[in-house]
Parts: sequence; structure tokens; C-alpha cells
Amino acid sequence: MCPVRGRAVEPGVRVRTWRIGDGDWLPPGRALPAGAAGVALRKTGKPAQVKAAPAQRRTPAKKAAGKARAPRTPQRPPRRPRTPRFVRRLKRTWDRPLTAYYVLLGTGLLLALLGLVMVFSASQIQALRWGLPATYYFHKQLLAAVGGAVLLVIAMRMPLRLLRALTYPFLVVTVGLLVLVQVPGIGVEVNGNTNWLDVAGGFRLQPSEFAKLALVLWGADLLARKGDRGLLGQMRHLLIPLVPGALLIYGLVMLGGDMGTVIIPTVILFALLWLAGAPTRLFTGVLVTAAGLAALFMAAAPHRMDRLACVGATEPGDGDRCWQAVHGIYALASGGWFGSGLGASVEKWGELPEPHTDFIFAITGEELGLAGTLSVLALFAALGYAGIRVAGRTEDPFVRYAAGGVTAWIMTQVVINIGAVLGLLPIAGVPLPLFSYGGSALLSTMFAVGLLIAFARSDPAAGAALAMRKPGLIGKSMRRRAKKAPSGER
Repeated sequence: MCPVRGRAVEPGVRVRTWRIGDGDWLPPGRALPAGAAGVALRKTGKPAQVKAAPAQRRTPAKKAAGKARAPRTPQRPPRRPRTPRFVRRLKRTWDRPLTAYYVLLGTGLLLALLGLVMVFSASQIQALRWGLPATYYFHKQLLAAVGGAVLLVIAMRMPLRLLRALTYPFLVVTVGLLVLVQVPGIGVEVNGNTNWLDVAGGFRLQPSEFAKLALVLWGADLLARKGDRGLLGQMRHLLIPLVPGALLIYGLVMLGGDMGTVIIPTVILFALLWLAGAPTRLFTGVLVTAAGLAALFMAAAPHRMDRLACVGATEPGDGDRCWQAVHGIYALASGGWFGSGLGASVEKWGELPEPHTDFIFAITGEELGLAGTLSVLALFAALGYAGIRVAGRTEDPFVRYAAGGVTAWIMTQVVINIGAVLGLLPIAGVPLPLFSYGGSALLSTMFAVGLLIAFARSDPAAGAALAMRKPGLIGKSMRRRAKKAPSGER
């Protein structure tokens, strides 16, 4: 029923012209819709078949107000709160084509430079204990950083077609070096793991660090070529030969006893399969299998079980088996907000093992405090986010797979290393990328960061922006890259 000036109109009754409360007008001769509600005002004519409604007394004031009432207009939706200006400006800046390029270049160089400073501070006492010059480890890391900078520039300037052509030779050379490590008399054992080769000048090469890069490039090229042929929808083409090749690398690294390094290629494999669109049931099966194998390998080695038992430990325990984990927490706790000062660490004086490699983040927290550790974490977060942006915005499958694999590699290694220092994860012997002492790790990681930078400027919008810049050492390569089409199949 629809009340009309004290009367009620039955649904279906034809009226002449009535105005309903929601602002719509009924044309002459149109039936009042069933279920109509709201106040209706008589416009012209007389209603047909009108039933009397309960009488309502209306005062003259109410009658005058009803006559003078203006037609109702629909209400506007509530206005959304305005975003602060600095947030809008930050969003516009981040959406610019060259933002990822500058973030990758800046964070990569800053982390490498800050790592050099911390290696110099953390390694002096260790070098003196071994009867070496105080700057011994720093000089070796500095040479590796210079070589890494050269590799970074080469990766930035390398055409994608040439890079894809070198993936298979690089994989073969890396596998050959991994085999050579296991030859008695050639491989070098350090802390119970045989993963190094002696090179001229006292430099030791760790092929397992380059195996990560080889797996990323080979897997990305393999999946991109199969994707171009429409074969990734078939499970056998998705898994073969990618999974057998990854298992070969795992086996060769595990022969040297380095289980911590095997975790990183495993994550790279998962990232490549996920980017290629592998079904969820595949990941479930692979994760269950990997967890079972990890438990088997850990149970077979007592020192690995000791490391697992030290997660969250606050005391060294029986036989000081949790000594390293506990003293890493002590170093972070004694740093406070701004640290004890650069070079003023106490834990590096023989209390904390491996202060310049696996536990350099603990020394950073002790000397630079919470402010220093948060700055390092912010740099790694920016590097990872820029890598994800590069992988998400490209239309080239090879670039997407390679950028995603490199980002997963670096960020997983950061989580494992810092998690072990904080006592949240077992100590895996994984260095902090671009930061810890280790020439092989620094060389391979800086080359990988150079690839991310090259991928960032392969975007058409970034190429157009770079083409307008003044030419230089990097600018010339940018212009040349901007004129080229995305990489094709080998």
C-alpha cells in the first residue's frame, strides 16, 4: 500500500500522474508498481478506485510545509578522505619508469660499500689471531668488490640475446667446477665442508655460489623457450629437464657437505616453477618431499641437529654447543639504539665465531645499533621490492623468470642469514648477500644485481626515458638497449 495524502492506493491501480517519494514520476495511465513505498503527492487528476486510509490529523502548519516542500534530490555519496600530499608524491615518484633502475643501482652499491666497512671492522681481530695483517681480509674483499663492480657493469651492458646464448656454456662450466671440487687433492676443505678451489694469488673460488646464478639463467631460458612453443601446460615439459638439472646441482653441492647452500637453489627452483604457472598440487608434493629429505640429512649429521636445537637458545648449553647463536644475540643486545661505535665491538675479540662472514649482521648491530641494522634491512627491502617490480612489469618471459629467480635467491639468503643471527632459524652457514666476507658470493651477487638493473631498463617506458638522457659510460648502453626489441628465442 502506498499512502497518498491520507489515502492508500492498491498495487496495480491505474492513476494519472503521481510523484513517488524516491523522486520518480509515474506517467499518466501507468499502474502503480507493486511494493511501492514512500510519500506520494497528487499532481493532477483524481485517483481511480481509492480506498480510505486511517485518518490523520494535519495542522495548518504541516499542510503549509507540505505544499512548500521542494522536490527531493538524490544524496551525494560521502566523500573519501584525501590522501596526504607526501603520500601522493611518493606514489608518483615510485611509479616513474626509472625508479626501479635507480633503486637497484643505489641499494646494490650502498650495501656493497657498507659491507666493506663492516668487513674491515669485524675482521681485524680475526686476522691478527691467525698471524695475518689486520687488513688481510679487507684487502681481499676490496679486490672482490672491484671485480664485482666490473661484472655489474658488464651485466648492465650485456644484450639479452647474448646473455641467453651464454646460459648453457655457463651451466656446463659451473657443473664441471662442482665436479672438480670433489676430486681428492683439488678441492679445499673449510670447517668440514669441501666446497672451494684454490686459485692463483691466494684467492679461493666457491663454485656453489656461481651455481645459483647458473640455475637462474638456465632455468629462465629453458622455461621461456618452452613458453614460446606453448609447452608449459604439459607437466612433463614443465618439469623436465629443469628438475633433473637442479637435482644434479643439489647432489654435487651436498657431496661437499654444505646443506645450507642447497636451500638457495631449492628456493630458486620453486620460484621458477611458480612464475611458470605450476599447479599448487605440484608444490605440495615437492615441499613434502623436500622436508622429508631435509629431515633425513639433518638426522644423519649430529652437528646439524645441534644447530636445530639452538633455535631460540639463551644459554650456551651443554658443551657450549649453542655458543655462536647465543653470542650473536649478546652482540645485538649490547648495541642499543645507536651502537657502541664503529670498531668498538667486544664480541669480535674471540667471543663470536665467524664475525666477518655468517655473523657480520650481529657485529653491525653491536657497533651501529638498532639504527644501523634497520638501515640495512631497509636497503634489502628496497632491493627486493624493486626486483619484484621488474619481474611484474615486464612482458618478456625470460626477463620475468630471471628477475624473479634472482630476487628470490637474494631475499631468501637475507632471511636465512638474519634469521639465524636473531636465533629464529638454525645456523645454515649462508652469507649475507653483498655484505658478508666472501669473494665468490660477492662476485656472483653483484653480477646478478647488474642483471636486475639491465632488466629494469629493458622496459619500453624506461628505455624511452633513458634515451632522453645525456650519453655517458652508462647512458650509451642505455640508448643502445632502448632501440632493441625484447629478447627472442635462442
